[in-house]
Amino acid sequence: MKIRLLVVGHLKETYWKEAQNEYLKRLTPYAKVDIEEVDDLPSKKGDSLAEMEEVKNKENEKILAKIKPNDFVILLDLGKEQPDSVELSSRLDKWMRDGGSSITFVIGGSLGLSSEMRKRGNATLTLSKMTFTHQMTRIILLEQIYRSFKILHNEPYHK
Repeated sequence: MKIRLLVVGHLKETYWKEAQNEYLKRLTPYAKVDIEEVDDLPSKKGDSLAEMEEVKNKENEKILAKIKPNDFVILLDLGKEQPDSVELSSRLDKWMRDGGSSITFVIGGSLGLSSEMRKRGNATLTLSKMTFTHQMTRIILLEQIYRSFKILHNEPYHK
């Protein structure tokens, strides 16, 4: 099984990098997980809606360029149904069956996902109604993928 995370932005702080590496290591028995980053583009508080839309579209174009036609794509998106960990493990199992040997999670930039990206997604996932930084979202997603594999394999995991 291959899992890919396509994300806008980079981890800068050491503690986020260490957390990411820890979950990548924990996931090794279950799946090959790759993370591909694209640069986030600057936007300012006073930007117009058109300027923000342009930034969002350019960031999303970079991600779309990395997605192959047959990739099964799960978009992290706010405002959708929020599964608990057991429900997520069931969804992950289904996505792995639907996606063949590879699934791709997309974490957009701070301005969200473009309409083109939304059209490309095969499924969506909302981690929480709360807002998290993109760095935190990446770590939470990795942890939940790891937890899902533990659940799917009937292995204990600290609750």
